[in-house]
Amino acid sequence: MQARPNSLAGGIRLNDFASAFLLSLLVATTATTLMLPLGLWASYRLGVGGPFPGRWLVEVFITLPLVLPPTVVGYALLLIFGRGTAFGRILQDDFGIRLLFTWPGAAIAAGVMALPLFVRTGAAALASVDTELIEVGRTLGASEARLFFSVLIPLSFRGLLAAFTLAFARALGEFGATLMVAGSIPGRTQTLPLALYAAVQSGDDGLALRYALTLTLVALVLISLVGLWSGRIASARGER
Repeated sequence: MQARPNSLAGGIRLNDFASAFLLSLLVATTATTLMLPLGLWASYRLGVGGPFPGRWLVEVFITLPLVLPPTVVGYALLLIFGRGTAFGRILQDDFGIRLLFTWPGAAIAAGVMALPLFVRTGAAALASVDTELIEVGRTLGASEARLFFSVLIPLSFRGLLAAFTLAFARALGEFGATLMVAGSIPGRTQTLPLALYAAVQSGDDGLALRYALTLTLVALVLISLVGLWSGRIASARGER
């Protein structure tokens, strides 16, 4: 069966498989980039920040996407960004930002689903840093920001890299939340998981297998890269 051409951003015409693959990379990259600042802050606060007012609220916010069905998270985002809320109306009417049924909307949904995995892994990585080094830095007058960027991030880099890779892989494979927020529009919002579902529904087992194998291969490559980078970092530290 010959795949019909679709148009991706910028009017580039691609077949279904290439369109879904490139769109998945775009969505996953945007999602992890958007969630990174919040993810680093939450990882720091939960990992080494100690008790603070509202900590339980942060933990609940981070944990919810892990325990809720992705469709529930997607439905909540659908309500938030829709015209039924003041926030949604302000976005669309005052700023001209339309997120529903667009790939940026899919990226936000994927980022929300990827955030908990980044924070859980990142917080554990930061917490593994020797607290004495942090206390020595504070004694010498280093600010919290300088300690974070000069001490915590370098010493926990492997763990943070694993957290980022895990979040990227989660965003790449996100299905339920992105389907609710962005739909499954070929060439516009149909990522690889959505294309896989559409191929199965249409009875195209060959195309569905290509999608499934591609997602599996990308996951294996990401895991292998993390192992390679971690080994090189460990070797470099051993030499020093």
